[in-house]
Amino acid sequence: MTALRGATVLMTGAGGFVGPHLARALAAAGARVHGLGLGAPPRATPIESWQELDLADTAGLGDAIASLSPAAIVHLAGQSSAARSFEAPDETFRANVLGTWGLLDAVRTHAPRARVIAVITSEIYGPIAPGTRAAESTPFKPLSPYGFSKAAADQVAAAFAEAHGLDVVRARPFGHTGPGQSPAFVIPGWAQQVAAIEAGQSEPILRVGNLEVTRDLSDVRDVAEGYCALIEHGRTGAAYNLCRGEGAKLTDVLARITELATVPVRVEVDPARLRPADLPYLVGDPELTASDCNWRATRPLDATLTDVLAEWRAQ
Repeated sequence: MTALRGATVLMTGAGGFVGPHLARALAAAGARVHGLGLGAPPRATPIESWQELDLADTAGLGDAIASLSPAAIVHLAGQSSAARSFEAPDETFRANVLGTWGLLDAVRTHAPRARVIAVITSEIYGPIAPGTRAAESTPFKPLSPYGFSKAAADQVAAAFAEAHGLDVVRARPFGHTGPGQSPAFVIPGWAQQVAAIEAGQSEPILRVGNLEVTRDLSDVRDVAEGYCALIEHGRTGAAYNLCRGEGAKLTDVLARITELATVPVRVEVDPARLRPADLPYLVGDPELTASDCNWRATRPLDATLTDVLAEWRAQ
């Protein structure tokens, strides 16, 4: 366990979708937040220091960790798109497997007492039977290069905890969305299209991929608070699902977004948006995280959809 108040916390991949939300959640809990990432730091966040760094730069990574001596590290960096992983499997494995290995090796050398939250993904579980929920003990059956790479990263994290005695906790977030997410992902992609249609910038056609799937969807702000809970309460070496525990059919999510639109919208399937392999049903069991860490996803999905749509309308 690591108390957040007054603690120095380092985020890798801090300029991505989750980073700004996590920075705010950490600061609200009293932590001092520092970031590593590619490019410029995110704006309007309480990140105290920023270093532009590729995790492949092992010397630079070691120096950064040694200079900060963080109490906790949240490893967000990686290639996070399952769709892209089919186009770039080599890049995906380098970022997710070797990136995790390199980070933990640097921690072992320069900050062996730090708590590390290794962010994995629910896609390691692969398809599960409709009506069931994936628990942390569910066997891995990934379908995408992304899922395979994260399954390997999960095992790397577990091995560093066991073999080297590092204080590693594995986070397995299920689908999450919210303001700031790239339109390359499903819900902000739909919201971007609806906003463009409302503004008269495109024809009233909403192009979609495979809708015959069910996902466990949470708000990114809940997930950020979940990472904080894992820092403070997670058990060393354990894995925790971060999820709502309920399935949402993408057909129903799409119907709600079109209801929120201020103009009529026609839906068409775009073959370019279909993945080579997709998970028809994936819902998680959040009970271990709730019992160990007192965390649950509480923000209503409808409110999240409204926020994402509002963000794209403003743009």
